Amino acid sequence: MLGRCVPPTHYGAMTPITRRCALAALAALPGACGSEAPAAQRFKGFDAARMAVRIAGDGRPTLLLHGFASNGEAWFRWGLAGRLVAQGRRVIAPDFRGHGGSDAPEGPDAYPKDVLAMDQEALLASLGLGAYDIVAYSMGALVAVRMLARGARPGRVVLGGMGDARIEGVTARDEMFRDAAALGEAAGTEGARRIAQMLAKGGLKGPAILGVLDSLERTPPVELKRLTTPILVVCGQEDDENGSAEGLAAALGNARAMRVPGAHGTTPQTNAFQKAVTGFLGRP
Repeated sequence: MLGRCVPPTHYGAMTPITRRCALAALAALPGACGSEAPAAQRFKGFDAARMAVRIAGDGRPTLLLHGFASNGEAWFRWGLAGRLVAQGRRVIAPDFRGHGGSDAPEGPDAYPKDVLAMDQEALLASLGLGAYDIVAYSMGALVAVRMLARGARPGRVVLGGMGDARIEGVTARDEMFRDAAALGEAAGTEGARRIAQMLAKGGLKGPAILGVLDSLERTPPVELKRLTTPILVVCGQEDDENGSAEGLAAALGNARAMRVPGAHGTTPQTNAFQKAVTGFLGRP
């Protein structure tokens, strides 16, 4: 059954995305039409946690990794999933543990170092994927780099909204997120209180989010230089929240940086960002 194109702000009942809808979205430029996400499927994470994933389209698998306090549905709402389907790709958009429709277990055993990367490895194994690409944004970019460091070998990778400072270490921004998750609206700064409000509005559990944040591993420069997968680092012109995109590209073994209009929170929704992604990945 054909899905219908809807504006990016639509949150109604979910129907499958189709290539016809995706092509219609492209025709609506500038400002692509978002698509309703398909119903979530389930897979097991690295442990017994039940994880949510949305899959649409046919063709080369493309793993879409979302940012902090978001979920896989956002890729459909913003329109990028539809563009990739139109390009001849099968998009795979999981919700990280603690996020969206995935389980949010509590306790240290549920959040070992690299747990988000381990969950994605379990997803790839469950789908039997060999050749695939990755598009990741913000926290998702951290996960993508850790997957590469752990031995994943996608064909191409896009790291959006990420810079060298956060890949290689922990920043003040991370401490703000931890403060928000731990203390809620009693957090010590206005920024942390705003994050706490966002977490509460999204129904995200503080202990689970703390577990996620504590699991995020740094990747030192010597490891980054060994990563020779072709990578595009793309950030908004107003976005240095995670450090320098140019510095990250230089630190990697085979990467280039690109700047597009936008700030950290708005860039993934822009036509410029999405054209950069589809142009770099190319048609399968």
